[in-house]
Amino acid sequence: MSAKDEARTSDPVASAVRRRDPSLEDVARAAGVSGQTVSRVANAKGYVGAATRAKVEAAMAELGYRPNSAARALRSGRFRAIGVIMFTLAPYGNHRTLDAIAVRAAQAGYALTLIPVDPGNLSTVSGAFHRLAEHAVDGIIILIEAQQLDGSEIEIPPGLPIVVIDSNQRFSHPFVDNDQALGARQATEHLLDLGHDTVWHVAGPASSFAATRRREAWKAALEERGRTVPEVAWGDWSAEAGYAAGRELAARDEVTAIFAANDSMAIGVLHALHEAGRRVPEEVSVVGFDDVADAGHIWPPLTTVRQRFEDIGALAVDALIAELEGPAEEGASAAGPGDPQLIPTELVVRASTAAPRD
Repeated sequence: MSAKDEARTSDPVASAVRRRDPSLEDVARAAGVSGQTVSRVANAKGYVGAATRAKVEAAMAELGYRPNSAARALRSGRFRAIGVIMFTLAPYGNHRTLDAIAVRAAQAGYALTLIPVDPGNLSTVSGAFHRLAEHAVDGIIILIEAQQLDGSEIEIPPGLPIVVIDSNQRFSHPFVDNDQALGARQATEHLLDLGHDTVWHVAGPASSFAATRRREAWKAALEERGRTVPEVAWGDWSAEAGYAAGRELAARDEVTAIFAANDSMAIGVLHALHEAGRRVPEEVSVVGFDDVADAGHIWPPLTTVRQRFEDIGALAVDALIAELEGPAEEGASAAGPGDPQLIPTELVVRASTAAPRD
């Protein structure tokens, strides 16, 4: 027998642990702390000093301790788990928001269960709710379009806490979002302030709440300035759609300013303008929406509206936990049914916009 094996055999705590799964009390003895302290660390609840937390986590790792989530749920009626329902991770904002949800949920001691649904079949949304109920989650964050959620065939289980991202005030659950209307106004008014007579718009799909809010705000900004409202060019969020719209707009000499409803379509527009020999921004100014990671590194660097997706994801988790546990701080407010929490957007001016040529 090696010296290492002898040491293990002579340790009564280690010998007991080998005969059964390690318990919270085993961790407490190994770390030299109370069971309550171990519980706080295991459940991510309550304050524990950094040095003590490190000792407890080291003891957990050494003993192979895993908190019994099923037993904890039976005691508390809570599973420490959040479900997320979404259509796709493809759009830039969706994966940035989901990443922020995952980070904030982990910080709060919650696990995450993701259920993708088919955007062409609303009944799958109802199925997703029931699947998440089977996964034993405490609440759900919905990251899909509100207009699609308003469908009558969607069945939401009663009593299940829900927070919606990218929703509207007609929806009956708390929602959080970037201020879509503010962002579209910032883009449109920036181009008008530069001296352009009007602004053409490449819109997102009509089924999208965000696209609708941006399109309506663009139109309102033009009308309030007494400007002509051009016909909308429709897209589907893709660079290909922006390119197709951009080819049509590039052929019209009167087009001097274009606001695309997202950066991908704006990049497609830039491609089409370049092919047509329309110089940006000397002949045509272009503004996007989102501020994707590479927006400042295309040519010319894209003027765009920055959305704070990280804040949206974190706020959605905080709003859901506030429904489950109450506000984190006394006097803190949480979104109620139909009560919007909107994050302001920011116009980021780069080299794709300028005053129109004489």
